[in-house]
Amino acid sequence: MLRAVPRTPLRRLLPAPPCAPRRPRGSGSPGSSPRPPRAMASPPALKPLVAVGQVTSTPDKELNFAACAGLVREAARRGACLVFLPEGFDYIGADPAQTLSLAEGLDGDLMGRYAELARDCGLWLSLGGFHERGQDWPTTRRIYNCHVLLDPAGRLAAAYRKTHLCDVELEGRVTMKESSFTNPGAEIVAPVSTPAGKLGLCVCYDLRFPEISLALRRAGAEILTYPSAFTVPTGSAHWEVLLRARAIESQCYVVAAAQTGKNHERRTSYGHALVVDPWGAVVAQCREGPGLCYAEIDLDYLHRIRREIPVHSHRRPDLYGTVAAAGPAP
Repeated sequence: MLRAVPRTPLRRLLPAPPCAPRRPRGSGSPGSSPRPPRAMASPPALKPLVAVGQVTSTPDKELNFAACAGLVREAARRGACLVFLPEGFDYIGADPAQTLSLAEGLDGDLMGRYAELARDCGLWLSLGGFHERGQDWPTTRRIYNCHVLLDPAGRLAAAYRKTHLCDVELEGRVTMKESSFTNPGAEIVAPVSTPAGKLGLCVCYDLRFPEISLALRRAGAEILTYPSAFTVPTGSAHWEVLLRARAIESQCYVVAAAQTGKNHERRTSYGHALVVDPWGAVVAQCREGPGLCYAEIDLDYLHRIRREIPVHSHRRPDLYGTVAAAGPAP
């Protein structure tokens, strides 16, 4: 089920400055006579610029915040209107016990500091994979993997709780059991209008389920975002191809912030944060190590692709899900 999430103030906030920087107007030399106006074509409108973060989170929340805040401020100086940070931007614990002990609520100090950062920089923040102590924490002692979207006033624009939990075991390589300490979310959140386009929220392992990307596309999404912390074995095999597939089938921009490098003694993340356009081309990608990549979002191009290959109107929902399971092969 899709639902809209009301915007809720995280703390008392002040109006934010506009997202995109204005270009200065030219002026004549001192003492020169004013020139008569000349007929000229209007300059093309600036396309929204988004910044995609790649970080190496550790169990140290203060160091992680300092690193992320530095990237956000750098993106603001470059004129980005929306900054994406990856799953586990707040921290990555060394074990489930530490992960649970470090978690906070959406009304806690850390999210309040990010709200202040969004307001100070005057931009939107996509904070994917916040370790959230929900209202049921006192009874369940389990958390949610929550993708938080803040607007330029620092208000909570949306909160999506990861619905597909990562329980995988690659023999001798990777073992993950997210469901052992995390509650799954109960719903998909409707796309949110931002200066860059209508944003659909997912988290990491959701990438493997095209059903959620297509549901968000039907609800009007123009950008799908998958903040992630892929491991090296799964990332090297599946990361880029899955992101490009989600972009092609949904005809959306796909933005994927990523963890990179050694998070702690027992974990190394794949990295390769990137942006894919609606044609399936990788238009921006981070290099090795923490940093940012940038991409312009061209919605005219997106809608042209949707007109030229109108797969959305060609879908056959009357047929999908009606195929009976076949019996044993003869």
